[in-house]
Amino acid sequence: MTNEQIEKFIDSHLDKSLVNIFFKTRGTIKGVFIKTADYTELKTKNLWRIVSDSKVKEYQTSKDTSLARIFNGVEITRLGAA
Repeated sequence: MTNEQIEKFIDSHLDKSLVNIFFKTRGTIKGVFIKTADYTELKTKNLWRIVSDSKVKEYQTSKDTSLARIFNGVEITRLGAA
């Protein structure tokens, strides 16, 4: 997906709700897109910080960005509400 397509979808889901993220070469994950200091820079490169569903509660409590992983938007095929 392009960064514009992803951004349009996550505008209503950023830092809030779990989304299903479907990839070309890996299994589907549930996670939350988060906004960090480098969000704008990463977005221009079609890279996205995502906290997986197993770490969401910890992230919501601590806001520790090291709980997130960076994913390339080119590998994402589809996004959907979880």
